[in-house]
Amino acid sequence: MYKDYNMNQVTLSLDLEIYLEKDDLAFAINDLVESIPEKAFAAFEHQMGATSYHPKMMLKLILCGYTQSIFSGRRIEALAKDSIRARWLTQSQQPNFRTINRFRVHSHMQVLLEECFIQFRNLLVSQNLIETDAIFIDGTKIEANANKYTFVWKKSLQNYEAKLTEKSKEIYHQLVKEKIIPSICDEDKDLSEEDFSKIITALETSVENFTQEIDASHCTEERKLLRSQRKAPKKALKQFLDFKERQSRYVHQKVILGERNSYSKTDPDATFMRMKEDHMRNGQLKAGYNIQIATNQQYVLAYDVFPNPTDTRTLVPFLQTIKNTYFSLPDYIVADAGYGSEENYETIMDDFEKIPLITYGMYRKEKKRSFKKNRFNPLNWQYDELRDTYLCPIDREVPFKRYATRTDKYGYQRQLKMYECLSCEGCSVRSQCTKTKSGRNRMIQKNGNWDYFKAYVKTLLKDKRTGKLYGQRKIDVEPAFGNLKANLGFTRFSVRSKNKVKKELGLAFMAVNLRKLAAHQRTSFLDRQKIRKPKSFYRFWFPFYYF
Repeated sequence: MYKDYNMNQVTLSLDLEIYLEKDDLAFAINDLVESIPEKAFAAFEHQMGATSYHPKMMLKLILCGYTQSIFSGRRIEALAKDSIRARWLTQSQQPNFRTINRFRVHSHMQVLLEECFIQFRNLLVSQNLIETDAIFIDGTKIEANANKYTFVWKKSLQNYEAKLTEKSKEIYHQLVKEKIIPSICDEDKDLSEEDFSKIITALETSVENFTQEIDASHCTEERKLLRSQRKAPKKALKQFLDFKERQSRYVHQKVILGERNSYSKTDPDATFMRMKEDHMRNGQLKAGYNIQIATNQQYVLAYDVFPNPTDTRTLVPFLQTIKNTYFSLPDYIVADAGYGSEENYETIMDDFEKIPLITYGMYRKEKKRSFKKNRFNPLNWQYDELRDTYLCPIDREVPFKRYATRTDKYGYQRQLKMYECLSCEGCSVRSQCTKTKSGRNRMIQKNGNWDYFKAYVKTLLKDKRTGKLYGQRKIDVEPAFGNLKANLGFTRFSVRSKNKVKKELGLAFMAVNLRKLAAHQRTSFLDRQKIRKPKSFYRFWFPFYYF
């Protein structure tokens, strides 16, 4: 006997909510979007044309697709037709894939996503799912939607530009020397774009004069002579037209590069960098973005996108973004050694007035026994504070010599104290102590500001409470990237330009958060269900035992 099944009988449509489980992911998506204030959706409203889909419904549908590792607009459109979960969220509305893609890259979408992260964090705080005393920061690289061989390198651009300048000056001097054109610009300076325009105008005039003389002449020999004389300015005109076009292209490329070393022609905002997913195992550079996140209890609370591959330069602007956009900075900023620099320590402690739980590059190495026993390392030399001198491995004095200021390429200044050995002549261990040329004494430099920050961080990490908090970093921020790449399958962007990439990444991180929150709620529900009732044997004998 079968259950009743009849395709020809008319049935009334029911609320699709009855088909969903009590802890379904759709309810987490719905609650989050409904918690966003109505004013956040006001920018999507328009008074012209046909009525549009409600932005709440569109956001729910896209988040539903991303939580199920569906990132394509066409597949999200199919999901809206087939999935009971998506049909309940959209109330059976079925937007087109073009509508979905336009909504994802809408100019106001980033503001909506920021509000989404703010409301999600408020939800976590209200349910005591996260702690508000610290954030854990880390970064990863994700491949951009760009071709592999569309790179523009800064060094190559500089070399090409230098060759162009040298060749153009050489040809210009030759033209002036042969009196094909008059002297137009300064011979010692490089030719600018304006100079190229003047030279091209002069060459065009010269070529036009020769052409008019050829047309006016009726002598064959004279016409041949004029044609041969016209070859030089005509060839130079072609060259300078090419020079001008190349120079304008180089100027445009330098504007796109900015402070970066490379970019992709397919996606100019992407920078070529090394990825962890190196399938060819040859260290090939790929166009990508550096993603920075701040987490707590493995929930992504804030994120940002940067074009530079190193993490050191991203910490300060990322903290500023968190402070201005998402929430107030907590007391502790926790990150790994990739963020440990003098500038970062100084900014966090002085400007943000927070505590940096960030190690530096040599932290682990300085704790090794081999490092501490290396007598040629200046960090292990004996220091006389009163005389402000060091003692080298053979007990020769290395007194203070002068102050120095070093400015890096980003404009940050470091104040240094320089020490120089009194004499390195006849030193038996000179070859092991220094690599300076013979006749010069060993010099060392000390940065008091940097030494203070290092000692401060060491004290924090030795403390029981703050040391435990730093130890939580690995199990807090790293799983967020694992959930994004491995579990969600988000390993490559499908849009181009930094603005669109940031919007797509926000949807992906929010999908990770919603999946984790739904799993936590499901686990809590199952734990409540596992409260076992007394077995029938004890239920039967307990009254007699009590009697």
